[in-house]
Amino acid sequence: MQPWERPYSVNKAGLRLRVRLTPRASRDGVAGLVQDSQGQTLLQVRLKAPPVEGAANKALVNFLASELKLRKGDIEIVAGAKSRVKMVQLSGESSTLEARLNKILQEC
Repeated sequence: MQPWERPYSVNKAGLRLRVRLTPRASRDGVAGLVQDSQGQTLLQVRLKAPPVEGAANKALVNFLASELKLRKGDIEIVAGAKSRVKMVQLSGESSTLEARLNKILQEC
């Protein structure tokens, strides 16, 4: 993990996670951290699902639920539903979510 800022922020409901989604990838997985043109850090996620009729968004929710051990109902795309860059709300205990995200980031 590079010494960039975290790709998430803590709020009352849990965490807001900034994601850059690449659809139609050869395999599903976290590809590390990237920075956008404004210098914000994003979690790079690659998924096999196509960006058609919300399939990639559904796949992102399923992927994050599996990786972070959350219910699908605890994950909501709050911004960027039709964009590659998305803001995802993760509901739950923020310290637990932070620990799970950091573990995933260390494995990249």
